[in-house]
Amino acid sequence: MPTPPVPPRVTRPTDRRRARREGVSDWHLRHRGVVRMSRDTYLPRASVDDVRSRVAAVLLGAPASAVVSHLTAASLWGFEVPLVRNDPRVHLTVPPGVGIRHRADRRVHRAALADWQIARRAGFRVTSPGRTWLDLAASLPPAALLAATDQMLARRYPRVAFERLLEARRGARGVRTARRVLPVADRRAGSPMESVLRWFVHEAGLPAPDLQYVVRDAAGAFLGKVDMAWPEQRVLVEFDGDVHRERRVFVEDVRRQNGLVLTGWTVLRFTSADVLGRPERVLEVLRTALAAG
Repeated sequence: MPTPPVPPRVTRPTDRRRARREGVSDWHLRHRGVVRMSRDTYLPRASVDDVRSRVAAVLLGAPASAVVSHLTAASLWGFEVPLVRNDPRVHLTVPPGVGIRHRADRRVHRAALADWQIARRAGFRVTSPGRTWLDLAASLPPAALLAATDQMLARRYPRVAFERLLEARRGARGVRTARRVLPVADRRAGSPMESVLRWFVHEAGLPAPDLQYVVRDAAGAFLGKVDMAWPEQRVLVEFDGDVHRERRVFVEDVRRQNGLVLTGWTVLRFTSADVLGRPERVLEVLRTALAAG
């Protein structure tokens, strides 16, 4: 009868000193169920994809002044940021002069943060939503920043608060990008990729769409709620995310599309492969449809 595998002794984020204190040897740290995140930080393999676990591990070797920031803070606040390379490193901001460097599991930024720019989230010190947005503005392309801004507006972050942030940071890196993005932001955006598509539409000089538009027939009967619509041209756009691959959703989409087409609407459907892989073609199709409407 085969010997059952030895379960890992590491069940939470740890470093070598803490592991030894808890009776975990170096041999246990080399277990295949344990991931070495950096020279002296370890995590159960099952927790590698959990941002809170990664943050907890990285903070074990960080100074007390470190604040979780940038993309990691955005993730902790629940904001999905598209168009950025998948980077498992934890972003930290520390005061200038603090002796801490980049590492395989962390990206270090230096800035003096005021008290109002620091909050607590999931038990960690994290940059506030407003400060996180300013940090993103300095590092993201406009389409990705628009997606983050839309999500913040959807959570009732006041538009006037964005304007105050920009006024207080006049001349700082990222402010110019943020000023371009803010007028386009809309809390009705249905998904981050819809926000990306809307930015491309804006940059192409096409008319701004109505978002989450309710379509009705001549008798006033409800036909559907669509992602984007240009009612005057009777053109609408649906963004098909992963959920639209489910059979039930797909069947409902087809039935709804038939009803819309029969009432004179031009229905355009795009996926992330279209928006990210060939945005020029997406805009060309949309421009043609609007011109014919």
